[in-house]
Formats: sequence, structure tokens, C-alpha cells
Amino acid sequence: MITKIIVPGRFPSLNEFIDANRRKRGNWSPGNAMKQKDQRTIRQYIPKGLRLEGKGKLFLEYTFFEPNTRRDLDNVNGYFHKVFQDALVEAGVIDDDDQKHIRGMADYFEVDKKYPRVEVTIEVTK
Repeated sequence: MITKIIVPGRFPSLNEFIDANRRKRGNWSPGNAMKQKDQRTIRQYIPKGLRLEGKGKLFLEYTFFEPNTRRDLDNVNGYFHKVFQDALVEAGVIDDDDQKHIRGMADYFEVDKKYPRVEVTIEVTK
């Protein structure tokens, strides 16, 4: 079974997320607020009722369409992996995003100045 999810937009880099976590004030963390906002955004694009639990491990293929080549690749993908996989758990697609549920992932990078986005192909494997 293969499912493709397209999430429009350009997401914060891993460096931006780390910087936001450094600005914590008391119990409030701008990093956590950023993560929660982006997970809500991603969940809008996960098909309603998609449930892959118990069907096998997932292999996630991410294709990042950036508006330019300015950001380091590890900054482009690191944060998005975290929020996307956590959004899958929140949406009930899988019970956890640990190694029992996710077999692996691959990343590809393209440039699209007019329509930045992330396309995620989810393949259920044995």
C-alpha cells in the first residue's frame, strides 16, 4: 500500500527550531509552540481515517521542494521529519513513530520557486 501526502509551504529549519527552544521563558517554549502549530498544519493534509497501524512498517520518502538552494539539507529535513511523524501519531495513522512502526526514510531535494512544499510517499512494508 502506498499513500502520498503533499504539504504546501516551507517549514522552519532545524536551526530555527533549536533557536526557538533556547528562548524558553518559564513553562512557555516558543519551540514547542512552533512544533504544535506545524503539526496542526500537517494534520490538515493527512487523509481523514487513514490508519496504517498493524499493516506493516512504514517507509517514508520525503521530497522537499524548496524555493532556492540556500538552506543546508540537514536543516531542511530534520525538523520536518519530527513534526510530520508526530502528526501521523496524533492523527491516529500509527500508534508510535518508533522503529517498530517506521522502517526507514529517504530524502530528496528539488527547487520550485513558485510552489514550495513537501511530498511524502508512505509505503507499508513487511
